Amino acid sequence: MHNIITERWKQGMRTCGFPVEPATFPERFRGRPTIDASRCPDGCRKCAEACPTEAIDFSGGEARIDLGRCLFCPACVDACPEGAVTYSPDPAMAVRTREDLRIRGEEIRLATALEKKMLGLFGRSLKLRAVCAGSCNGCEAELVATGNVVFDLSRFGVQFVASPRHADGLVITGPVTANMRHALLETYSAVPPPKIVVAVGACAISGGPFRGGPETNDGVGDLVPIDLYIPGCPPHPITILDGLLRLLGRIEARRAR
Repeated sequence: MHNIITERWKQGMRTCGFPVEPATFPERFRGRPTIDASRCPDGCRKCAEACPTEAIDFSGGEARIDLGRCLFCPACVDACPEGAVTYSPDPAMAVRTREDLRIRGEEIRLATALEKKMLGLFGRSLKLRAVCAGSCNGCEAELVATGNVVFDLSRFGVQFVASPRHADGLVITGPVTANMRHALLETYSAVPPPKIVVAVGACAISGGPFRGGPETNDGVGDLVPIDLYIPGCPPHPITILDGLLRLLGRIEARRAR
């Protein structure tokens, strides 16, 4: 026991200071992707052609990245001859609407807080039920990580519960496979109103790499109303925390650049 206490004392505070302090990441971290259109050669579409999920679009003559489809793989970066596509170190990517995930350049409309009545109900205590609707478990691993000693989601009054009847909302991952569609809808129905829904990861938002598959629903958007979209494949725990705290009014809304 003495050795355990001594070792714990040596370790000191292990919980990160986010959101009071900025989060730190290793050099290889891939945050929000950006395209510098001024560096794109005329007619070059190599980044779009390399994207496995068609997340990059040049329609209308302006490059856009759909964060809801992006897998955060380096295929577009490797394919771009001018280095116009890069990953920023910014983890903030959660938004309130699907359209806000389709970004141009470096600007994104980040998530705003819930409406006043909902914020009054959930702002200080939010219980969530997680539903894996056919995920590879990558997003689940990051959701579990939000509860560890480093990120400590519960310090913000947010906790995961075992029953939808005890929950204030759902956190959904996966593209919604045919075998999980009914279970998801039943779980959503079991959550007492008013309730919120958070879609986590590319699969839940758009189907991800499984988009268009015969046994998937291309995400959850047409099945239940979504209050918060958290993109990533999978999203970093800080990205998840940032999105939830913005939804709860703990981080001031801003238009990021």
